[in-house]
Amino acid sequence: MTRALFIVDVQNDFTEGGALAVAGGDAVAEAVSTYLAGHAGDYAVIVASRDWHDPDSDNDGHIALTGEPDYVATWPVHCIADTAGAEYDPLLVTDAVTHHVRKGQGVSGYSVFDGTTGDGEAIADVLAARGVTDIDVTGIATDYCVRVSALDALARGFHVRVFTDLIAGVAEAPSEAALAELAQAGADLEVSA
Repeated sequence: MTRALFIVDVQNDFTEGGALAVAGGDAVAEAVSTYLAGHAGDYAVIVASRDWHDPDSDNDGHIALTGEPDYVATWPVHCIADTAGAEYDPLLVTDAVTHHVRKGQGVSGYSVFDGTTGDGEAIADVLAARGVTDIDVTGIATDYCVRVSALDALARGFHVRVFTDLIAGVAEAPSEAALAELAQAGADLEVSA
């Protein structure tokens, strides 16, 4: 068994005070950092993803530049490339991260697998090259990018654990539904050690 850790979108725009703030986002950043301090050595690959949307673009309809967003398929301006909102939350210590992934560059990308590393490498290729079979998922938001990233990993044949103490969702009911869906799809819902 070779394991990877996904840290999904722990960014300023998704934590307290951000454009699409999720309650508990700062706590997730801090808790993931604490987990990494004791467990980074458990992983062959540690991936941190960020939304990294193109400026002056609706990013394939993802960002509502005019009119009100519907908060389902269209969103307020957030995580624009090279802005403070797109940066990692300052409570997230990224020293152990082996691969930084940017997703949503000009498109609507929710899954870590939709992004690429700074070298343009697909994360699926990174995982394959290192023989990864298992992925642990943490981050923001349970009901959106965490959900889609975990489902994508399951669909690609990985064994997936979602650490329920290292995630935060936009809203309680859809987050609970997302976790139920993930469990039904084969993910293990666990508390981090």
